[in-house]
Amino acid sequence: MFKIGVTGSIASGKTTVAKLLSGKKYPLFNADREVSKIYRQNSFKNQICKKFKLKNKNNIKSKLKKIISADKKSLGKLEKIIHPLVRRELAKFSNKNKNKNLLIFEIPLLIESKLMKTFDKVIFVKTKKTLRLKRYIKQGKSSIIFKILDKRQLPPAKKIKFSDYVINNNSSLKNLKKNVKIIKKKYE
Repeated sequence: MFKIGVTGSIASGKTTVAKLLSGKKYPLFNADREVSKIYRQNSFKNQICKKFKLKNKNNIKSKLKKIISADKKSLGKLEKIIHPLVRRELAKFSNKNKNKNLLIFEIPLLIESKLMKTFDKVIFVKTKKTLRLKRYIKQGKSSIIFKILDKRQLPPAKKIKFSDYVINNNSSLKNLKKNVKIIKKKYE
Protein backbone atom coordinates (compact mmCIF):
# COMPACT_ATOMS: atom_id res chain seq x y z
CA MET A 1 0.00 0.00 0.00
CA PHE A 2 1.43 3.33 -1.14
CA LYS A 3 -0.04 6.45 0.47
CA ILE A 4 -0.06 9.88 -1.14
CA GLY A 5 -1.07 12.88 0.97
CA VAL A 6 -2.41 15.96 -0.82
CA THR A 7 -2.31 19.27 1.03
CA GLY A 8 -2.34 22.97 0.33
CA SER A 9 -3.63 26.24 1.62
CA ILE A 10 -7.35 26.98 1.84
CA ALA A 11 -9.12 26.98 -1.59
CA SER A 12 -5.93 25.97 -3.42
CA GLY A 13 -7.50 23.11 -5.38
CA LYS A 14 -6.59 20.18 -3.14
CA THR A 15 -9.91 18.43 -3.80
CA THR A 16 -9.48 18.65 -7.56
CA VAL A 17 -5.91 17.32 -7.39
CA ALA A 18 -6.91 14.48 -5.05
CA LYS A 19 -9.84 13.49 -7.30
CA LEU A 20 -7.59 13.55 -10.35
CA LEU A 21 -5.06 11.32 -8.59
CA SER A 22 -7.77 8.94 -7.43
CA GLY A 23 -9.52 8.89 -10.79
CA LYS A 24 -12.28 6.81 -9.13
CA LYS A 25 -9.75 3.98 -9.36
CA TYR A 26 -7.95 4.46 -6.05
CA PRO A 27 -9.56 4.98 -2.63
CA LEU A 28 -9.73 8.63 -1.59
CA PHE A 29 -9.86 9.94 1.97
CA ASN A 30 -11.16 13.50 2.22
CA ALA A 31 -10.59 15.09 5.64
CA ASP A 32 -13.12 17.87 4.99
CA ARG A 33 -15.81 15.31 4.15
CA GLU A 34 -15.02 13.48 7.40
CA VAL A 35 -15.36 16.75 9.32
CA SER A 36 -18.81 17.23 7.76
CA LYS A 37 -19.82 13.76 8.96
CA ILE A 38 -18.50 14.55 12.44
CA TYR A 39 -20.62 17.71 12.59
CA ARG A 40 -23.73 15.54 12.12
CA GLN A 41 -22.94 13.27 15.10
CA ASN A 42 -24.93 13.91 18.27
CA SER A 43 -21.96 13.08 20.51
CA PHE A 44 -19.92 15.78 18.74
CA LYS A 45 -22.76 18.30 18.92
CA ASN A 46 -23.13 17.65 22.66
CA GLN A 47 -19.40 18.12 23.19
CA ILE A 48 -19.40 21.38 21.20
CA CYS A 49 -22.44 22.75 23.04
CA LYS A 50 -20.75 22.05 26.35
CA LYS A 51 -17.32 23.42 25.32
CA PHE A 52 -18.65 26.62 23.71
CA LYS A 53 -21.67 27.07 26.02
CA LEU A 54 -24.25 26.82 23.24
CA LYS A 55 -27.88 26.54 24.26
CA ASN A 56 -28.90 24.04 21.56
CA LYS A 57 -27.54 21.87 18.74
CA ASN A 58 -29.18 23.81 15.89
CA ASN A 59 -26.91 25.45 13.28
CA ILE A 60 -23.73 24.57 15.15
CA LYS A 61 -21.47 25.43 12.19
CA SER A 62 -22.95 28.92 11.88
CA LYS A 63 -22.65 29.51 15.61
CA LEU A 64 -19.04 28.34 15.60
CA LYS A 65 -18.17 30.63 12.68
CA LYS A 66 -19.50 33.59 14.67
CA ILE A 67 -17.56 32.51 17.75
CA ILE A 68 -14.35 32.05 15.74
CA SER A 69 -14.82 35.43 14.01
CA ALA A 70 -15.10 37.10 17.42
CA ASP A 71 -12.40 35.06 19.18
CA LYS A 72 -9.58 33.60 17.07
CA LYS A 73 -8.41 31.35 19.95
CA SER A 74 -11.65 29.39 19.82
CA LEU A 75 -10.52 27.83 16.50
CA GLY A 76 -7.72 26.06 18.39
CA LYS A 77 -10.23 24.75 20.94
CA LEU A 78 -12.40 23.43 18.12
CA GLU A 79 -9.43 21.79 16.38
CA LYS A 80 -8.49 19.96 19.61
CA ILE A 81 -11.88 18.27 19.46
CA ILE A 82 -12.08 17.62 15.71
CA HIS A 83 -8.53 16.57 14.80
CA PRO A 84 -8.39 13.40 16.93
CA LEU A 85 -11.75 12.34 15.48
CA VAL A 86 -10.50 12.85 11.92
CA ARG A 87 -7.30 10.92 12.69
CA ARG A 88 -9.38 8.03 13.96
CA GLU A 89 -11.32 8.00 10.65
CA LEU A 90 -8.04 8.20 8.72
CA ALA A 91 -6.75 5.10 10.54
CA LYS A 92 -10.03 3.24 9.83
CA PHE A 93 -9.80 4.18 6.14
CA SER A 94 -6.18 2.98 5.90
CA ASN A 95 -7.01 -0.27 7.64
CA LYS A 96 -10.08 -0.89 5.47
CA ASN A 97 -8.03 -0.34 2.29
CA LYS A 98 -4.77 -1.99 3.37
CA ASN A 99 -4.87 -4.42 0.43
CA LYS A 100 -5.07 -1.65 -2.18
CA ASN A 101 -1.98 -0.58 -4.13
CA LEU A 102 -2.49 3.17 -3.87
CA LEU A 103 -4.39 5.36 -1.40
CA ILE A 104 -4.98 9.09 -1.80
CA PHE A 105 -5.51 11.37 1.21
CA GLU A 106 -6.68 14.96 0.98
CA ILE A 107 -5.76 16.65 4.24
CA PRO A 108 -5.71 20.47 4.48
CA LEU A 109 -3.65 20.61 7.69
CA LEU A 110 -1.41 17.63 6.93
CA ILE A 111 1.82 19.49 7.66
CA GLU A 112 0.44 21.60 10.52
CA SER A 113 -0.73 18.35 12.14
CA LYS A 114 2.73 16.81 11.59
CA LEU A 115 1.33 13.87 9.59
CA MET A 116 4.07 13.83 6.92
CA LYS A 117 5.55 10.50 8.05
CA THR A 118 2.13 8.88 7.67
CA PHE A 119 2.51 9.17 3.87
CA ASP A 120 4.99 7.84 1.34
CA LYS A 121 4.73 11.05 -0.69
CA VAL A 122 3.26 14.48 0.03
CA ILE A 123 1.95 16.77 -2.70
CA PHE A 124 1.49 20.47 -2.00
CA VAL A 125 -0.99 22.36 -4.17
CA LYS A 126 0.30 25.91 -4.53
CA THR A 127 -2.02 28.73 -5.57
CA LYS A 128 -1.76 32.52 -5.32
CA LYS A 129 -3.58 33.94 -2.30
CA THR A 130 -5.67 36.34 -4.40
CA LEU A 131 -6.94 33.45 -6.53
CA ARG A 132 -7.67 31.32 -3.45
CA LEU A 133 -9.68 34.14 -1.85
CA LYS A 134 -11.63 34.64 -5.08
CA ARG A 135 -12.47 30.90 -5.22
CA TYR A 136 -13.48 30.85 -1.56
CA ILE A 137 -15.84 33.80 -1.93
CA LYS A 138 -17.26 32.29 -5.15
CA GLN A 139 -18.34 29.30 -3.01
CA GLY A 140 -20.49 31.73 -1.00
CA LYS A 141 -18.13 31.82 1.94
CA SER A 142 -16.89 34.72 4.05
CA SER A 143 -13.65 36.59 3.43
CA ILE A 144 -13.34 37.04 7.23
CA ILE A 145 -13.37 33.25 7.78
CA PHE A 146 -10.93 32.84 4.86
CA LYS A 147 -8.46 35.21 6.54
CA ILE A 148 -8.78 33.46 9.91
CA LEU A 149 -8.30 29.99 8.42
CA ASP A 150 -5.50 31.13 6.12
CA LYS A 151 -3.57 32.64 9.05
CA ARG A 152 -3.97 29.35 10.92
CA GLN A 153 -2.05 27.55 8.20
CA LEU A 154 1.70 27.57 7.69
CA PRO A 155 2.98 29.79 4.88
CA PRO A 156 3.35 27.95 1.54
CA ALA A 157 7.16 28.25 1.64
CA LYS A 158 7.26 26.23 4.87
CA LYS A 159 4.81 23.62 3.56
CA ILE A 160 6.89 23.19 0.41
CA LYS A 161 9.90 22.18 2.54
CA PHE A 162 7.95 19.14 3.79
CA SER A 163 6.52 18.18 0.39
CA ASP A 164 7.85 15.79 -2.22
CA TYR A 165 6.00 17.52 -5.07
CA VAL A 166 4.57 20.98 -5.66
CA ILE A 167 1.75 21.43 -8.14
CA ASN A 168 1.08 25.01 -9.18
CA ASN A 169 -2.62 25.65 -9.63
CA ASN A 170 -2.69 29.20 -10.96
CA SER A 171 -3.76 28.51 -14.53
CA SER A 172 -6.14 26.21 -16.40
CA LEU A 173 -7.72 22.92 -15.40
CA LYS A 174 -6.10 21.40 -18.49
CA ASN A 175 -2.65 22.38 -17.19
CA LEU A 176 -3.48 21.07 -13.72
CA LYS A 177 -4.58 17.71 -15.16
CA LYS A 178 -1.32 17.45 -17.11
CA ASN A 179 0.78 18.11 -13.99
CA VAL A 180 -1.17 15.60 -11.90
CA LYS A 181 -0.89 12.96 -14.63
CA ILE A 182 2.93 13.26 -14.58
CA ILE A 183 3.02 12.45 -10.85
CA LYS A 184 0.31 9.79 -11.02
CA LYS A 185 2.19 7.80 -13.70
CA LYS A 186 5.10 7.35 -11.29
CA TYR A 187 3.00 5.43 -8.77
CA GLU A 188 0.50 3.45 -10.81
